[in-house]
Amino acid sequence: MKIAVASDHAGFPLKEQVLEAVRKQGHEALDFGTDSTVPVDYPDYAKAAAEAIGDGRAERAILLCGSGAGACVAANKFKGIRAATCHDTFSAHQSVEDDATNVMCIGARIVGPSLATELVSTFLKARFSGLERHVRRLNKVEEFEENFGHEG
Repeated sequence: MKIAVASDHAGFPLKEQVLEAVRKQGHEALDFGTDSTVPVDYPDYAKAAAEAIGDGRAERAILLCGSGAGACVAANKFKGIRAATCHDTFSAHQSVEDDATNVMCIGARIVGPSLATELVSTFLKARFSGLERHVRRLNKVEEFEENFGHEG
């Protein structure tokens, strides 16, 4: 798989570790920045990764910011993106298996390098279950997305 990886300044210290973990899993890592700890705006990097999924340059993404929350909020504004903040291995695989997430967000001020590597491995190995109840729920979420901003 091609995996987009992006971070803001708070996530930058963990980004190289994540890129390496993606590569060690046999995937192609696409680096969408940032390149330093100079303060930047996390929405710009979430946008870059979300657009890479949207236009087919990447199949999944991993976003890093201080808490994981800001990047997750921003990424979820894009059509077709299902992002989850994951700070444990259960949510890293369960979010894919049950909710078909395609973006994992990690808080670099919360998760250390060893756990980040484990989260990346778990997220990238996980596959959507396709169980009827999960498909039904995903269809409802996609319906919300289609109708966003429209009066019902």
